[in-house]
Amino acid sequence: MKWVVDPVAALKVLITPLLGYLAYEAIVHAGIPLPFPNPFAPFLFVQHRVPGSPDEDPRYQKGVLDFVLIAYYIVFWSLCRILIAGRLFRRIGRFYGLKKEHKLDRVGEQGYAIAYYTASGLWGLRIMSQLPIWWYRTEEFWLGYPHWDMIPELKQFYLMQSAHWLYELMIMVLGFEKPRKDFAELVAHHIVTLWLVGWSYMINLTHIGLSVFISMDIPDVFLASSLLLNYLQFSRTKIAVFIAFFGVWTYFRHWLNLVMLHSVWTEFDLIPEINRRWAPSTGAWLTWWMKYQIFVPILLLQFLNIFWYYLTWRVMLRAIRTAGDASDVRSDDEDGGEDEAEEAQKKK
Repeated sequence: MKWVVDPVAALKVLITPLLGYLAYEAIVHAGIPLPFPNPFAPFLFVQHRVPGSPDEDPRYQKGVLDFVLIAYYIVFWSLCRILIAGRLFRRIGRFYGLKKEHKLDRVGEQGYAIAYYTASGLWGLRIMSQLPIWWYRTEEFWLGYPHWDMIPELKQFYLMQSAHWLYELMIMVLGFEKPRKDFAELVAHHIVTLWLVGWSYMINLTHIGLSVFISMDIPDVFLASSLLLNYLQFSRTKIAVFIAFFGVWTYFRHWLNLVMLHSVWTEFDLIPEINRRWAPSTGAWLTWWMKYQIFVPILLLQFLNIFWYYLTWRVMLRAIRTAGDASDVRSDDEDGGEDEAEEAQKKK
């Protein structure tokens, strides 16, 4: 597990399959035939191409080698977090005068969150624009089901999301990240997210799964930006970003979430009748009771969103009462307690 905290160890893990892949390709291009496909390709590229899918529109399906790519990208996200949170944004925090380790840790966490959710949200939007579900055309979640053959980007996106959330849950449970007041809710969120990722991938509901990802990731960019500006004491800017965050969060995390819940409840029967059955060998998993299996995890996410929405309202009301104090009620209260303890110790 050294790769979790050591960038050199993580880089070695990531480079090894790449070097193996390049070595194999060099041998083949030298004219030496090998009786087996490149064994390192599953670490780097999506596998299980649908036989007969054209080169101009290749399609991919699920397969056991997906776990290899997920494992590789868990290490990839570890390296990204070490470099972005542990190196880049800690330096930014020091540049702006922060010295306390817990404050620098928080700056690093929010900086990494901005980088990840920006990349994930924009990539998700790009993929959605290539599919009939753009912009939340919910009837397309069900028409044409099962959506078992995926464009390469959608499959890559899903596997990288799986790796990210497994990594996030791992570092949280193993204590690599300092717990916040909403630690239990965050663990629950990560578990529900992994439930949604894995289940929607397995039962060929990647269209609604992608839509849930986008609705969750985009508002997190604004949340992390607001918190980062708060830690760096950009008082006026953080208020403007927080107001934008409040609007974006309301639309994406509540309105669009309710739109998707409504779709599950009222449009489920748009699934072609021949595929409204439990027949995994054909790609069809959606018998009548699966409607509730899809509805429940999205509803649980909505409950968690409501809890965080309540915290957001607390921050908003506090900012109004105190003329601009939009501090993070999940973290700053904890940090403030540490600061007060240190000040009391100095007075002694």
